[in-house]
Amino acid sequence: MRELLVAGNWKMNGSDAVSAALVSGIVAGVPEGSGFRLVVCPPFPYLASVAGQIAGSQVALGAQNVSEHEVGAFTGETAASMLKDVGCEYVIVGHSERRAMYSESSDQVAAKFQATQSAGMTPILCVGETLEEREAGTTETVIGEQLDAVLSATGIDAFEPAVIAYEPVWAIGTGLTATPEQAQDVHRHIRARLAEHSVAVAENVQILYGGSMKGENASGLLSMPDIDGGLIGGASLKPSDFLAIAEAAAQS
Repeated sequence: MRELLVAGNWKMNGSDAVSAALVSGIVAGVPEGSGFRLVVCPPFPYLASVAGQIAGSQVALGAQNVSEHEVGAFTGETAASMLKDVGCEYVIVGHSERRAMYSESSDQVAAKFQATQSAGMTPILCVGETLEEREAGTTETVIGEQLDAVLSATGIDAFEPAVIAYEPVWAIGTGLTATPEQAQDVHRHIRARLAEHSVAVAENVQILYGGSMKGENASGLLSMPDIDGGLIGGASLKPSDFLAIAEAAAQS
């Protein structure tokens, strides 16, 4: 049985004091239970301090982005080895905001995926379609192309120690909502796409839902057979909201 994973993406929010209070609340309230794991992904300036706070707890550290380069004259970038050095275990790669706002190509995302694994961390690979793509009926094509870019660069075995997050971009901050059944359909497609290369890898890979999961809808989403947790945005910024999702994972 696949372990559930709940990862909080804080995006560009908070301060040193706010992040400290947020982590304190999360660590203190982690629900008891087996079969799930929590990850927090704070902004880069707070990675080291958050790492100290969560040391010895059930919470793991993740980063929101990474450079595809190992070292060199890349002003403002952060190498995977640096993230590993401060205690990161996970790295989000290919987030929809990185793809849309910073023009990250699928090939660049594949390179970041490889850099993350080469440094000994687990990539959380984000894939998903926009509203226009969904309405055009190209959801599976778009996601297939995003997956294929990584598969072509790494091969299927690289997905054994990896996580995928499905982001229905059209359901994030728009007021629109993907039903558990809609989310399950895409998660099932992702798993089937990987199964074309390896049934064993497809069965074991964790696929998270990244479309505005909240305490009130978490149980319904997590009850779906191919949804293995969530990549949480806004609801990860309040301990009570994030822990409500964790509680749903603990009870699933």
